[in-house]
Parts: sequence; C-alpha cells; structure tokens
Amino acid sequence: MSASPDRAGIPADPPGGGRAVAVWSIGVAVYFVAVIFRTSLGVAGLDAADRFHVGASALATFSLLQLLVYAGMQIPVGLMVDRLGTKKVLTLGAVLFTVGQLGFALSPSYGMALAARALLGCGDAMTFISVLRLGTRWFPARRGPLMAQLAGLVGMAGNLVSTLVLAPVLHGVGWTAAFAGSAVAGLVVLVPLVLFLRDHPEGYGPKPAPGGTAAAGPGGGSGGFVRRQIRESWAEPGTRLGLWVHFTTQFPAMVFLLLWGMPFLVEAQGLSRTTAGGLLTLVVASNMALGLVYGQVVGRRQSARIPLALGTVGLTALLWAAVLVYPGDRAPMWLLVSLCLVLGTCGPASMIGFDFARPANPAERQGTASGITNMGGFIASMTTLLTVGVLLDATGDNFRIAFSTVFVLEAVGVISILRLRPRALAREADRVRLTIPAQDPEQKPEPVPRACPLPETAGREAP
Repeated sequence: MSASPDRAGIPADPPGGGRAVAVWSIGVAVYFVAVIFRTSLGVAGLDAADRFHVGASALATFSLLQLLVYAGMQIPVGLMVDRLGTKKVLTLGAVLFTVGQLGFALSPSYGMALAARALLGCGDAMTFISVLRLGTRWFPARRGPLMAQLAGLVGMAGNLVSTLVLAPVLHGVGWTAAFAGSAVAGLVVLVPLVLFLRDHPEGYGPKPAPGGTAAAGPGGGSGGFVRRQIRESWAEPGTRLGLWVHFTTQFPAMVFLLLWGMPFLVEAQGLSRTTAGGLLTLVVASNMALGLVYGQVVGRRQSARIPLALGTVGLTALLWAAVLVYPGDRAPMWLLVSLCLVLGTCGPASMIGFDFARPANPAERQGTASGITNMGGFIASMTTLLTVGVLLDATGDNFRIAFSTVFVLEAVGVISILRLRPRALAREADRVRLTIPAQDPEQKPEPVPRACPLPETAGREAP
C-alpha cells in the first residue's frame, strides 16, 4: 500500500509525529546497545590480554577483525534492508550481537573469543543502516540530516556508557559476570523491537521494485536484484560522493579512539593513562555536542554540506600538523586539547555523506546506498590502522612519521570529493526541479529533495 500522491503524482513525505519518534527510538535503542558491545573491548584490553595470554598484536586483531566484518557487511546489509525490511534485519542483528557478547564472556580461548567478536561485529553492522532507513521512512525528508546526527549522537552515548559504566563493573565483578550481564541489554531491546517496531507508517511503504523482488527465487531473480541494486546505487554520483565524504571525514577520530590514541598520548606525549583517557573522552563529548549543530545546519541549508565537510577535513589536518611538527618532544596540553575537540567534529561531518546518498536514491534503494556510503569511513579506518602499525614497527615507534598517513588519505578523499561534487549537485538540482509541484506564488518550495522523488526512468543515468 502506498501513500496518497500529491499534485505531481509523487507520494507525500511521512508525517513524523509522536508515533514516529516512538518507533525510531526503539531502533535507536538497539543501535545504542550495539555500540556498547562494540566498544566494550576498548575498556577491557588489558584484561583480555591477561585472560587469553596474548600480546599487543593479537589484541589488536580483535579491533581489526571487527572493522573488517563491519565494513564487509555494509553492502549485504543494505541489500537485506531493501529486500527484507528494517524490522527483520534489526531483529537478526540484535540476536547476533547479543549471542556474540555472551560468547565473548564465556570464551575459554583466544580463537573462540575472536569468533565471538566477529559474530558481534556482524550483528552490529546491521544496526546503523537500519536506523537510517527508519529515519527516512518515518520522518519528512527535511528532518533526514537531523535524524542521522541524532542516531550518531546516541551511538557516541553508547561509547561513553561502555567507558564510564562497564569499566568499573568489569573490575568489580570480573570478566564473565560483566560481559554476560551486559548481554542482558540485548534481550531487553529485543522485546520492544519484536513487538512494536514497524518498517514504515501505514500507507507510506516504498513502491515495489521493477519486476518485483518477492518473486525472485533460487534462480537468477535474487542475483538480478542484487546486481541491479548495487549498479543503480553506484551509478548515482550522489552515492559515490557520499562514500568519499564519509571516507575522508570519519577515519581520523575512529583510528584515534579505537586503537592508536592511547599509545600516542601515553608513549609519544608522556601523559598518564588517566589524563589520556580524559582526552579520549573529550573527543566523544565534542562529537556529541557538535552532532546536533551539524544536523541543524545541514537540515536548514543544504548548500552547507560541502563547506562543512571540507572545513572539517582542513581543520583536522591543520591540528594534526601542528601537533606532529611542534618543536620539541611533546606538544603542549592546550594543543592536544584543541586536537581532541576538533577530532570530535569528524563523526558529525561523516554523517553528511548520507545527506548526499539519500536524495540521490529512491526509497527502495536507500539501504543499499547507505551501505555503500558507510563503507567509506571504515575502509579508510582499516587502512590507517594497519599503516600506522606497520610504520611504527618500521621506524622504531616514530609517531610523527606513522600519523602522516592521515594526510595522505585526506588528500585522496578531498580530490575525489572535488571531482564528484559538480555532477552530484547538478543531478540533485535537476531532481528537485522535476519533483516540486506547481505551487502558489506565496508558498515557498520544499528546500530539501525527497528520498523517493522521481519516476523510475528519471533516476537513471543520462545517455
């Protein structure tokens, strides 16, 4: 069933409202728990090394494997969301990351713990794209940037919970009780998810894909659906621009928070673990504070997307350069604080990538397009994590050389953004002109393009 069309024959935007907030909150709660589980290892690294009798390189494999699984699952998860709907994918994700967290609590060996983290990463990968899809299906398009930033904000809150709550619990009750107890949170969010979550408001479902997807059987139907979804999503310059914006903006903060920030601050800058932990928390707090600002700015002025993204990249590069080339062995505290505050902008800026992919694709391709976009930052993060480690080993722990990797990847990303920007924005402008119906002279046009604005033929590449 589809919504009643407006004067242009296009389905109206979802109305939003209290029920939309309630349904979206259920999905965000699932994402919140997934982030707690994802980041729980960050506060248990030393305990994990003692429990499984492994060194630093084996310990780092936990984080790298999670990122690898997460990035590798993005397109498959996007396809699943488009094909099966949000509720089924979120439910599967919640089951997987809960079983993974419980398995991590009970694992007697390093190999089993590694498998449990891979399972957790697989379930975690199913949450964020599903939450983005809920936002586009339950709220008007003009609210899209804000809902995406709010979802990211909740994710950072989950990061804080794992740092501030799980760490003392772990040291108080022990490994098994802490991780097994935290797994209960997965069951808690699973209940309202199964009972109350709906994919979209009644009458606002996406139109069926051409030829129908439900009928695709074990023959070539499923493969045709997958190939078509990926091909048509990738053909949109807005999807590719979104991927490169995500690639260029997200990774500096993720690499810093996930693995290399603590060693850099303690070993290269001579800070205590307590002070270094405070600076890492400052990155998270800055992210949370600025997420709403970025969401409001982009929601009100779509023209601010590129300046915000490139401004964030430029400021990040400037602060990293100032820290790395500062005379002497150590940068002053005010400069390190400034770096951490600026790294907090990387998460909100990465969400801008979805604000290019979303209007470029109709509703039935939103999951696939979001998956492609979301891969960008995680590919950059994995590349940087590995490269920094290799350079540290090769240079005798010279962090200045190792962190120069940041500038290389940022340069690659900026070049790609500038190359794709004119074409993506031109197609977006064309889409807006074709989809806004004739209006009264005193009525202002909708400033943000809708997620499903064009007939099937209008969204294809021009010959």
